[in-house]
Amino acid sequence: MSLRCRYLLLLSVLGLVVGCAMLPFEGGPAAPAPMYRVGDRWVYQASDGFRAPATWVETHEVVGVGPAGISVRVTQRGDTIDTVRTEEWSAPGLVTIGALYDSETRRFAMPLQRYNFPLVPGHVWNQWVENVNDSTHREGTINRYVVVGGWQKITTPAGTFDAIQLRVIMHLDDGEFWRWPTTCGDRVWYAPEVRAFVRANRDAGYVERSGPDPAPVWTQHAVIELRAFTPGA
Repeated sequence: MSLRCRYLLLLSVLGLVVGCAMLPFEGGPAAPAPMYRVGDRWVYQASDGFRAPATWVETHEVVGVGPAGISVRVTQRGDTIDTVRTEEWSAPGLVTIGALYDSETRRFAMPLQRYNFPLVPGHVWNQWVENVNDSTHREGTINRYVVVGGWQKITTPAGTFDAIQLRVIMHLDDGEFWRWPTTCGDRVWYAPEVRAFVRANRDAGYVERSGPDPAPVWTQHAVIELRAFTPGA
């Protein structure tokens, strides 16, 4: 199997995973841009892996809102993870400093459009963003393609919410001489009631540039669900 075919195989598998979850497509109202307040706090339960997944608790808290934007502290605590980082949003949905794939911190040359408010069913956006990864000190360009789906009732440990689904395909900038870049296929359910996502299913992997095995090497199979939301003052 050629190198190009191997890479296309990974794309097709991820496309099938996230694409099937969008069907049947249903319309509905748009989700408006939220207004964040200092003290807004979301607690998620998370797991990543197949047979013996790692688990952790992830907390997002708004620690600053002002003319320069919104600051959000993200804390991850678990058996194999213990991190604290701060994201900077220039406006709701627009990330200047933040993570995309794992718990890395990336600094974007132009704001990454995590959400394109208002979220309108059927809307699509496709963005190429230059960034610097603080962990690897590497510069690169990421492609992020998003399709807004319909509304669904989503049940989480925090309750049941009306949420609009987003399908996300990302091509990262971490390719090496021996493998293609990581490709991510995410499904995200955003609920206006809590001003954030209430569930995210994340799958990612890569294919090697040489070798007899054409199968994707999976690097992420994560589920993140809202456990609690506390609004700020």
